[in-house]
Amino acid sequence: MSAVRSIRVEEDEAALRLDRWFRRHFPGVTHGRLEKLLRTGQVRIDGRRVKSNHRLEAGQIVRLPPLDTESESSPVRRPATAIDDREAASIQARVLHRDRDCLVIDKPAGLPVQGGPGIRTHLDGLLDALEFDADERPRLVHRLDRDTSGVLVLARHARAAAFIAEAFRHRTARKLYWAITVGVPVPSTGRIDAPLEKRGGPQGERMVVGESGQSAITDYRVLDYAASTAAFVKLMPHTGRTHQLRVHCAAIGTPILGDGKYGGAAAHIAAGEVSAQLHLHARAIELPRLTGGVLRVVAPLPPHMRDAFRFFGFESGPDRIRAEDFEA
Repeated sequence: MSAVRSIRVEEDEAALRLDRWFRRHFPGVTHGRLEKLLRTGQVRIDGRRVKSNHRLEAGQIVRLPPLDTESESSPVRRPATAIDDREAASIQARVLHRDRDCLVIDKPAGLPVQGGPGIRTHLDGLLDALEFDADERPRLVHRLDRDTSGVLVLARHARAAAFIAEAFRHRTARKLYWAITVGVPVPSTGRIDAPLEKRGGPQGERMVVGESGQSAITDYRVLDYAASTAAFVKLMPHTGRTHQLRVHCAAIGTPILGDGKYGGAAAHIAAGEVSAQLHLHARAIELPRLTGGVLRVVAPLPPHMRDAFRFFGFESGPDRIRAEDFEA
């Protein structure tokens, strides 16, 4: 008999009905068996009782009870993806930390985490190259925007995935971002507490500040500035809403350099002197280890941000991160 376990819902499983998710992962569990497990509260989503037609959301945790038979308890392994040798070597070279439970990689700007229409290369399609000595491909436990670079955590097994997901949910995992903003935030240290909601428009869906949105909180501190033109800012999100840092920076009048989506033309300065890419970098992460203690990992600045630092005269300092660096 297998033990109680938790499985994170992947991005490509969002909106899938729970009963169909079970058929995909545990074809040995009959519909009648699933209904009984749900009635008795043995299967839960994020700790809550649900029905079999419940629509899943990416990042939710499915709690599974001990299952009785091998056919019930053995999850279906995804077939290995054919990966170009150069792509495999490139993503492997970006591993910043590796242990039995997790990997931390330095995701390059421009690499989407998930696939979609017209997207040939994405991190999810490269995960087989990051299996190394594990028995299964690593699992995505959080994500970064396509154009954001920096630290991204992968769990190496289901127990680690549930543990890390809980750390993000309960905010015992802390993230530190570096950004260059157009203009200098005032005051130089502060908190942006502005709820965010998704709205449609002529240019597609966007996140906007709205009273009916979900709570979104970001602390920030200006570390350096170039007159009134640009600032080197560290950002510490307390919540993880889509495009949160980008919307919050634009909302206080200092959009992130290169962020035309939320800053418009005002997000582009020094034409031809600095890259038009988004200047937002997940600099470091701190999270509890499954085996005890705390893991801190830092990612070096990407080339386009190193160039911008030189152009504006910003000093990045040593690549050492302390606990206090995650505070404003």
